[in-house]
Amino acid sequence: MTSYTTLSDSELTGLLKQGDTTAFAQIFAKYKGLLFSHVYKKIRDREEARDIVQDVFAGLWTKREQINPETNLGGYLMMAVRHKVLDLVGHKDVQSRYFVSLSRFAQDWEGATDYPIREKQLQSVIDKEIAGLPEKMREVFLMSRVSNLSHKEIAAQLGISEQTVSTQIKRALKLLRSRLGLMLYLVLWFKL
Repeated sequence: MTSYTTLSDSELTGLLKQGDTTAFAQIFAKYKGLLFSHVYKKIRDREEARDIVQDVFAGLWTKREQINPETNLGGYLMMAVRHKVLDLVGHKDVQSRYFVSLSRFAQDWEGATDYPIREKQLQSVIDKEIAGLPEKMREVFLMSRVSNLSHKEIAAQLGISEQTVSTQIKRALKLLRSRLGLMLYLVLWFKL
């Protein structure tokens, strides 16, 4: 019985062509490191490099009956990984261009919508409802939500207690919530 490690590439290829799995394993052991190293230098991604090498060997097994035993096996395998790398790079380029195009479309579409008009309409409704609050309540509410003053600062400016400020804001929010609905209440709660 001959040791497979002493066989030439053409002898291994001849055995591979006949479906010899040991010959295939010997070819794999002989070339996997070289192919992986070559692919990794090109793409700098270990997982993708492993996948490419595995794909090449899977293709070698699948096409084993079509391979000429006189073919330069090392050259054949290097050419196969080269094509796989080019396919991967081409795919990534197409994917990148697609995402750039999609991003541009989304930006163009966003600008083309009626969002600014709706925003102005919503703000107008909110402003109208705030203007309809009782005068003191409106003043406290605007100082809190528009001027971003703390309850303590509002109390000091208006000469009232912090508890009164808190009560006025709670009542304002309750009135606005009933008039504008829950969604707008949440917007007001987290400050305009």
